[in-house]
Amino acid sequence: MNHRRTELLAAGAATVTVILWASAFVSIRSAGAAYSPGALALGRLLSGALALGVICLIRREGLPPRSAWRGIAVSGVLWFGFYMVVLNWGEQQVDAGTAALVVNIGPILIALLGARLLGDAMPPRLLAGMAVSFAGAVTVGLSMSDDGGASVLGVILCLLAAIAYAGGVVAQKPALGSATPLQVTTFGCFTGAVVCLPFAGQLVSEAADAPASATLNMVYLGVFPTALAFTTWAYALARTTASRMGATTYAVPALVVLMSWLALGEVPGLLTLAGGTLCLAGVAVSRSRARRTAAAPVTAPEPQPQPESASDPA
Repeated sequence: MNHRRTELLAAGAATVTVILWASAFVSIRSAGAAYSPGALALGRLLSGALALGVICLIRREGLPPRSAWRGIAVSGVLWFGFYMVVLNWGEQQVDAGTAALVVNIGPILIALLGARLLGDAMPPRLLAGMAVSFAGAVTVGLSMSDDGGASVLGVILCLLAAIAYAGGVVAQKPALGSATPLQVTTFGCFTGAVVCLPFAGQLVSEAADAPASATLNMVYLGVFPTALAFTTWAYALARTTASRMGATTYAVPALVVLMSWLALGEVPGLLTLAGGTLCLAGVAVSRSRARRTAAAPVTAPEPQPQPESASDPA
């Protein structure tokens, strides 16, 4: 019963993560129009670090154990810092569809790195689900791509973002063995903010001219898709494999399509809807478990005939 409850809580945390990460794409469109890539990443991380720091003080979390610092530092540099800057930059060079298509090789890299470095299992259902979801991501990406909208620089930046994302997840997993999800997320966010401090001048100058809606979206990105979603991600990651969690993020493109439809009035085409459906179907397959075959009933061995003896009754 406790194991089932843990699985449900982890699934719920993963669901919160993918919903908030999907909403981030909508907010980035507003904030990215007024803030440069580095300034937007720093403002997002500072907002997230402030929210996480307050929660840590209230909960009296304290510092993570020494054994967790290596994973926290690596994930902070790669995922919280480098990833956010190059992804923001890449999305200014290519259309959203191309960016989504390239970044979605991240879960595949997580599965490969997880199997190689963490010993994660690669069950057939996980591989099949990832294949279906990736096909869906390709479909969504192609349906949303603009003719001539891609550049070599933009594709390279999105590829670097995918590599940093995968490396950050795999580095974060061992840290969760000794530190709490809140500690790992908080100090990873602090690390990313320190990495992005060279953009502080840009942030200050751009914040003076940015409309309030863009600044509010930047703060939203820090508090919800960063502080809350990265914490729920770490909670779920601590209770499952990196490969399975990576496959879960394939639900993000489908949710982005839905949110863009509802929030921005961008009506998706049939091809986009089909791709989103494939993404969700692949996630369902990757997170499913093979049915256990019922064990055959154990029958008592038939008694062997005993040799007759003088003591046996007639």
